[in-house]
Amino acid sequence: MAAGVIPAAATEPLACALCGRPLGRKVEWHHVVPKSEGGVETAPVHPICHRTIHALVGNADLARVYPKLDALRERKDVQRFLKWVANKPPDFHAPTRRSRAGE
Repeated sequence: MAAGVIPAAATEPLACALCGRPLGRKVEWHHVVPKSEGGVETAPVHPICHRTIHALVGNADLARVYPKLDALRERKDVQRFLKWVANKPPDFHAPTRRSRAGE
C-alpha cells in the first residue's frame, strides 16, 4: 500500500448517525439540515432511519428546530422508534408510516 493511502474500508461509516446500530449493505446519506433549507452536512443512516426522520418531521422543522441529530433524538416519537429498532439487524426493513402530527 502506498504511503498516505487510506484503504476504502477505513473510510466507510460504521454506524448509523441516528440509531447507532451498525450499518448494513444499504446506506443512505441524510442532509442534517435539508438541502432545500441550505444544508450541506450529511450523515450516514439506515434507509429505515432516514424514512422515519422524514415521516415524522418536515424539512422546515428539521432546519429550524432540529438542526442537529442530538436534538432530533430528544423527540418522544423518535425515542420510541429508536427503542423499537435497537435490536433489529442492520438491513432490517419495514413500512414507515407518515405521522407529522408532532411528538
